[in-house]
Amino acid sequence: MGSGFGMLAFAAMLNESVARAATRLGDGSDARPFDHPPKANAVIFLMMNGGLSQVDSFDPKPMLDKYHGQPLPGGQIATERKTGALMRSPFAFQKYGQCGREISEIFPHVGSCADDIAFVHSMHTDIPNHEPSLLMLNTGHTQAGRPSMGSWLSYGLGSANKNLPSFVVLCPDMPTTVGPGLWNSAFLPAVHQGTFISDRVERQTPEELVGKEFDPQKLVRYLRNDKFSLTEQRRELDLLLELERVRREREHLHDPQLEAAIESMEIAYRMQTEAQDVFDVRKESKATLDLYGRGSTARGCLMAVRLVERGVRMVQVYYANHDPWDHHGDILMHRDTARDSDQAYAAVIKDLKSRGLFEKTLVVCGSEFGRTPVVETGNGGGSARNGRDHNPFGFTLWLAGGGIRGGIAHGTTDDFGFKAQEKPVHVNDLHATILHLLGIDHTKLTYHYSGRDFRLTDVAGVVQHDWIA
Repeated sequence: MGSGFGMLAFAAMLNESVARAATRLGDGSDARPFDHPPKANAVIFLMMNGGLSQVDSFDPKPMLDKYHGQPLPGGQIATERKTGALMRSPFAFQKYGQCGREISEIFPHVGSCADDIAFVHSMHTDIPNHEPSLLMLNTGHTQAGRPSMGSWLSYGLGSANKNLPSFVVLCPDMPTTVGPGLWNSAFLPAVHQGTFISDRVERQTPEELVGKEFDPQKLVRYLRNDKFSLTEQRRELDLLLELERVRREREHLHDPQLEAAIESMEIAYRMQTEAQDVFDVRKESKATLDLYGRGSTARGCLMAVRLVERGVRMVQVYYANHDPWDHHGDILMHRDTARDSDQAYAAVIKDLKSRGLFEKTLVVCGSEFGRTPVVETGNGGGSARNGRDHNPFGFTLWLAGGGIRGGIAHGTTDDFGFKAQEKPVHVNDLHATILHLLGIDHTKLTYHYSGRDFRLTDVAGVVQHDWIA
């Protein structure tokens, strides 16, 4: 009973501190009105960074089998590296679900969820290099310096949980090929920047899987302040808030960067009470841990579900740093990266359903571009056997939950899986559709900076209503 009364007192004090911060500074995470009723309230983006091969995963092409070893009709293609003849997929495909979708043998668990998934086979982007294509997929522009999609969502929707960041990024190591530019807030208020957290798992035995490796204090080492108590930290923040109020009244000058910095301190202070719990996946049942499997991707996917359950608006789960799906030398290496991802990706869908979150959580899974249907012959000085080069002209991405029509396929590539042919979808169109599902008109979510209004989709973007239930 004594502990209970203490917690009640602390909760009241915490609520007062939140109210004081919002009153004194104005809460930068207050949501704007919806433009239309939303179908989703959160996004989980499963990032297969490096370039998944569409013809070896979700877009089978019988013509590759028929014309294996022959030149691609139309002549030599212009991608990053030297390429040769057409190459069949080394993986077998089989039909899954009532929809009868054909999926590669390396994704059997995702295949079991085929009736919940919309496969977009006609994606295309602008540049066949990792850096600009990753920036395009994450920020809507090929050059650095634009806010990320998660930052736009945080800015547009606000926070559903004042004790956690509204945008979280999970990856075993940082940076990825681009690094923080993929989740930065750029000219948006700094409080909307993605919070990077490592989901590294080094030990793999079943006993250690639920042991110290999952300790949230080890996961986020800077989560606790060992020098000052929560009460002392509260006094320090209150002093900062009061000094900023006095400065603003005296100078009649609004300083959004300073206010965002103070607000970030507020979130960090409040995270000490809730993040300890949300990142402690040891509280999950053995059945849930077994559902996801082992490894960093599995833990990142489980943490993503726990985070959206607590009100985080967007969580990105990167497979690893650098370009782990970038298999120029041998496409058979897709088998290894798929083994680490397939079970965990399917578990996200299944776990969201069991928690009653699937209908309101949009799951997006894909890469910055696809890969060529022809074999690569020049591997940047290295050896190439059965590899494939980058392909920005046509690739596959899939979505589920959050208002998406399951069991459908949108668009096609040509007979060999090289270029988007029917119903092409640019990355700007993808962003426009994601915002639409979250109740936002992508043409209205703008921020005035440097003399013009910016938006995630720049001056493009068409909502793909065919995907929407």
